[in-house]
Amino acid sequence: MAAEIRVKICGLRTAETVAAAVHAGAAYLGFNFFAPSPRAVTAAKAAALAVEVPVAVVKVGLIVDFDNAALEALLAAVPLDMLQLHGAESPDRVAEVKARSGLPVMKAVGVAGPDDLAALDAYGRVADQILVDAKPPKGSDVPGGHGVPFDWRLIAGRRWPVPWMLAGGLTAANVAEAVRLTGARQVDVASGVESAPGVKDAGLIGAFLDAVA
Repeated sequence: MAAEIRVKICGLRTAETVAAAVHAGAAYLGFNFFAPSPRAVTAAKAAALAVEVPVAVVKVGLIVDFDNAALEALLAAVPLDMLQLHGAESPDRVAEVKARSGLPVMKAVGVAGPDDLAALDAYGRVADQILVDAKPPKGSDVPGGHGVPFDWRLIAGRRWPVPWMLAGGLTAANVAEAVRLTGARQVDVASGVESAPGVKDAGLIGAFLDAVA
């Protein structure tokens, strides 16, 4: 495994698993504010968790199609370092959120086939980072965290003008192969370190970080 692969553990909900992720060496911790998700936390809960995060670890807020009022309320309550837009936000909206929040913005883009790759280029011109994720299954009411990978060969050798992160169905068992095929320098995991939907497992978090070390 190549050195310096940065890991984001997304959908943390307890002090114990935040501590486990920090101890294991995660570079980013994700807090999910999309209420229908089993990983969702309230702003008050996330604020309490964020206090325990070392300054060097990036606190990421996952939001889905927030309007300006919801965005401002969240930022007033939680000391976030980055926003992850995981809805149907347009490139113009991504730029607007970046300007209004004053924070770096990562845009998640779902990939299922070659036709989805053009969106990565479009968002790469306005976002600070891109999250290259698996497109949700048809009929799903949540935009991510399904535990299903896409065909990594679709993005093999591709690069964008901003840093990017690979997501979608990653586990300790497959992350080394995913990095090898895609050249990813950053990876994101949610369901792959859970014992049940929304329930992070400290042992699985440690094993995932070990797999990318």
